[in-house]
Amino acid sequence: MDDIVLAAMAKWPNVPHCYGWLTLDARGNWRMRDERAQALNLLGDVIRNPTLQNFINRNYLCDENGNWYFQNGPQKVYVDLAATPYIAQILPDQTWRLHTGQIMPPATRVWMLDDGNIVCQADQFLCQLDDRDIGLLLETLTENQQTLAEERLLEFMEASTESRSQFKITARVAQQKIALQKTDLTSLLNEVGYCQKPR
Repeated sequence: MDDIVLAAMAKWPNVPHCYGWLTLDARGNWRMRDERAQALNLLGDVIRNPTLQNFINRNYLCDENGNWYFQNGPQKVYVDLAATPYIAQILPDQTWRLHTGQIMPPATRVWMLDDGNIVCQADQFLCQLDDRDIGLLLETLTENQQTLAEERLLEFMEASTESRSQFKITARVAQQKIALQKTDLTSLLNEVGYCQKPR
């Protein structure tokens, strides 16, 4: 957290929290939601100023209740998540870069969501892959050392919870092979204890 933020928190300890004004979209963009955007349930305007983006990234935290927020000076600005708390892109060297600019540490779990999105767990980072990079990840899928056929992937996506154990699909995430699991976003966020829309 920035020193200037810590100083502001000490000087003004009782500033009310802010809800609904900041969103992280599914491509890793910070979006400002004015009253009109909130009333119409719109994502809001993309924050394009690099200095502000970096300030938010450096002061982006999670509270003890699984609510993500940006510490803006003395005020907590809670974040509405379109997906997971972090969004990742695949770089040319196959490493995954988070929307905050950090390189993702080694992954431990990877899921395909019911809607086809990919989510990865790496240490404290739960990140959804930018949808523009899903094709790159799908190219790494294998089963029994063979490239996964599209028909087999469709079977996996449509399989019931009981029948998923018959699949032994692996994905390569930043040079690591990890068993591919299946879930939905709501169930996954509940499992890890994160809230999509703090209020």
